Amino acid sequence: MDKLHRITQLKRILAGRRTPITLRQLMDRMQCSESTARRALYSYRDDFGAPLTFDRRSGGWSLTGPLPDAADEVPGLWFTTTELHALLAARELLRELQPGLLAAQTAPIAKRIEQLLAQRGIAPKDLARRVRLQAPGMRQCAPDTFALLAQGLFERLRLRIRYSPRSRPTTANEPSRDISPQRFTWLRGNWYLDAWCHRADEPRRFAVERVQTAELLDEPAIELAPEALAARCDDAYGTFTGTPTNTAVLRFTAHRAQWVAEEHWHDSQQGSWLPDGRYQLTLPYARHEELLMEVLKYGADCEVMAPAELRAAVLERLRAALNAYADPDSR
Repeated sequence: MDKLHRITQLKRILAGRRTPITLRQLMDRMQCSESTARRALYSYRDDFGAPLTFDRRSGGWSLTGPLPDAADEVPGLWFTTTELHALLAARELLRELQPGLLAAQTAPIAKRIEQLLAQRGIAPKDLARRVRLQAPGMRQCAPDTFALLAQGLFERLRLRIRYSPRSRPTTANEPSRDISPQRFTWLRGNWYLDAWCHRADEPRRFAVERVQTAELLDEPAIELAPEALAARCDDAYGTFTGTPTNTAVLRFTAHRAQWVAEEHWHDSQQGSWLPDGRYQLTLPYARHEELLMEVLKYGADCEVMAPAELRAAVLERLRAALNAYADPDSR
């Protein structure tokens, strides 16, 4: 068991006591030898600055003052080496995904993480260069806009935004709308803001990179019950909000089935293996546009069995693609 895990154990034991604890009691609680218990005590006191003292009368150790300033700690209790690896990797992944988006806010945490890693003889640069994330199709968010949306979200204030859906061309006269932000959603490599739209009088999901302008208002945001928000934003497939109106039945070839059977498409999906090795997947959706693109990427490895409208839409797209390749004038 590594040193940081021992320190975590010790901190939990001491923080919950009002009387000193003897070395023997500590050994029993931590299930370790005397030398290991002593090393943990001295490290907690000397390396981490804990107000830990030994009371000769009782023959025990106790905390005699407040713990170090929380700002000097990694959030939460002391992390194990594995947790530190994961947190630093997450920091690097975030930096790769959105350069500068949260760099200023995470810099103090990252510095403390690196200090703790250095104590374990681990070079953060070595870890960072061995973790790489590629996100094709990721759309860049404006850092200032993201920060303002986040401020409204966490301070529970309404926002006035000008939003341009990707479904139509952006114009200079986009009408503004007031929204009550509810949560951020990270979906397929992009950020979305789920909010109550006061103009539409219903929940909407906004692609953050399509927010043209944002203004923080003094009015408090209305709060939706988590169940109501989930029902409108999570029940259907993909980024479209609304109550599911259809159930797609997709059948994959035996070759592609090995991958699809391990994929998560939707919380309510159901999958089953067919006798010939093919795989059938069913999932709810509200609008077929996004699901249509997902199906098409599998080509001949995926067949839409139902509903008829989705099957017809796939067939129409495939015919259009074939015509584009067959028409010499389209080159």
